[in-house]
Amino acid sequence: MAAAHGLEHVVPGLRLGWTVSDEQELVPLPERDEWLARIRRDGGIPFICNNDEGAPVTMSALDGPGPTPLLDVHAKLPMDAESLAVASKALEAMGEGAHALWGHATPFEAAAELSRQTVHPVRKPQVPPRGLPALKFPQELRSPEIPHRLGWLNYWSAAAARTIGFPAPEHDADLLSRSRRLPSGGWLVQLTDAPLTLDNPAHLDALLRAYDRFPVIGGRMDP
Repeated sequence: MAAAHGLEHVVPGLRLGWTVSDEQELVPLPERDEWLARIRRDGGIPFICNNDEGAPVTMSALDGPGPTPLLDVHAKLPMDAESLAVASKALEAMGEGAHALWGHATPFEAAAELSRQTVHPVRKPQVPPRGLPALKFPQELRSPEIPHRLGWLNYWSAAAARTIGFPAPEHDADLLSRSRRLPSGGWLVQLTDAPLTLDNPAHLDALLRAYDRFPVIGGRMDP
């Protein structure tokens, strides 16, 4: 609920006041917060949306992987100028509102390719794309504070930042120039000035350098 409020606060005119029925029909939620407080389904919470076909925004939540009881919250915004202008504030609002451990905001095409970094010799035997490092399945990570992966905009709680060793001024001058400290003590870290695209060699290089800097991310090294 707090994540929804945060997103609505920073995206002009946004109201996540609808959901979808089992018959895939839009259903208005005039008392959305009360509905969210009582609704619960196996595996998470049904998604809510803004009922705007021209600029659709959705939010959903799933039970997080692993033994720790966590909620994995996802939001999708259009890749338009208005959404990009508030992307960092949207990620901050969702992260701070939900007391998140970590999170990221990444354009869809890059996020889809980055998902191929998660591999397993039996469950998902493949080679990560573009020379990116292989990452463990979330269930295999030693601590829920370990970010599963990097993205374009990265939300790291104070606990996550401590776990991965950020910031270290002697190593992180470039990242700190695109970072800001959050009221909770966490950080919002922007990897590249423009939205991340792996077809851009400079963006791919920035991503590879960040993975080299933080080997704990993705479970490649114990914290």
